Amino acid sequence: MVVAAGDALIAALRDDVDRLLAAEPDVRADAPDSVHQMRVATRRLRSVLRSYRSLFHKDPAAEIGAELKWLATLLGVARDAEVRADRFADLLSEHGDEMPDADVVTDRLVTAERARYGAAHADVLAALDTDRYRALRKRLTQWRTEPPLRPTRATTPATDFFGVVLLRDHERLDTLIRHEPTVPGAERIETLHDIRKSAKRLRYSSEAAEKIIGDSAADLGHRAKRLQTVLGDHRDAIESGETIIERAAQAEAAGEDTATYHRLTAAENAAADRALTRYPEAAEALSTSLW
Repeated sequence: MVVAAGDALIAALRDDVDRLLAAEPDVRADAPDSVHQMRVATRRLRSVLRSYRSLFHKDPAAEIGAELKWLATLLGVARDAEVRADRFADLLSEHGDEMPDADVVTDRLVTAERARYGAAHADVLAALDTDRYRALRKRLTQWRTEPPLRPTRATTPATDFFGVVLLRDHERLDTLIRHEPTVPGAERIETLHDIRKSAKRLRYSSEAAEKIIGDSAADLGHRAKRLQTVLGDHRDAIESGETIIERAAQAEAAGEDTATYHRLTAAENAAADRALTRYPEAAEALSTSLW
C-alpha cells in the first residue's frame, strides 16, 4: 500500500502537537525539565513545518509558524536561565574550591540566573493564560487531524516526497560544513552555530520520516543529532563564558575581586575547545553521504 505524503505528515505532526500540549500542565506546575520539554516540542514542530512547507498552504503555515516562534522565544528565555544557573553551579563546584568570595560569586552567577528563571517562568505562565495562546492551542488541535495541506501535493507518495525533503535538508547542511573551513576566525563561532541549527533541522525532518523511510532515515537523524549535540556543547560553553565575563565586569565595578571569574572563564574556554575536537568526525559523518 502506497502511503500519501499528506497522511504521513499528519501522523508526524500529531505526535509533535501531542508532545507540546502534554507538556503544558507540567510547565504550569514548574515540574523539572518541563520548560525544556515544551520548548523542544515547539521548536521541533516549527522545524518540521519549515522542512515540509511545500505541502502546506502558505499563509496558514506562516501564521502558525509565527505563533510557535513567539511561544518558543518565551520558553527559551526561561530555559536559557535555567541552563545557565545549573551550569554555573556545576562550574563553581568543580573550579571554585577554597575561593574566599564564594557567596558573592554564587549570588552574581547562580542566584541571579535562578531569579531570571523565576521571572521568565512567570512570563510563560502569563502567556499560557492569554487568548493568543488559547487560539494557538485550538489551532494546533485542529492541525492534528486537518492541517491546511495542498491537495495535489498531499497525494504524492510519501517515500518520494520525504526523500526529497531529506535530500534538500542534507544538502543545505553539507554546504555549510564544506564552507566552514574558509570562514575567518572571528566569524567561525556564528558559522558553527548555523551548522548546528541546520543539523537540528535535518534531525527533525529525518525523525519525521522514520516511519516512512525506515532505518536509513533513523541513521541520518542520529548522525545529525550527534553533530547538533557537539556544537550545542560548544555553544553552551561559549555563551556561558561570555556571561561570566559580563558578571566579572560588574564585580570589578563594584570593587570585588575577579580572580574566580577568570578561572571559570578559562574553564569554559577549555570546554569549548574540547567540544570542537569532536566536531570534525561528527561533521564528516554527515558530509560524506545522505544515507
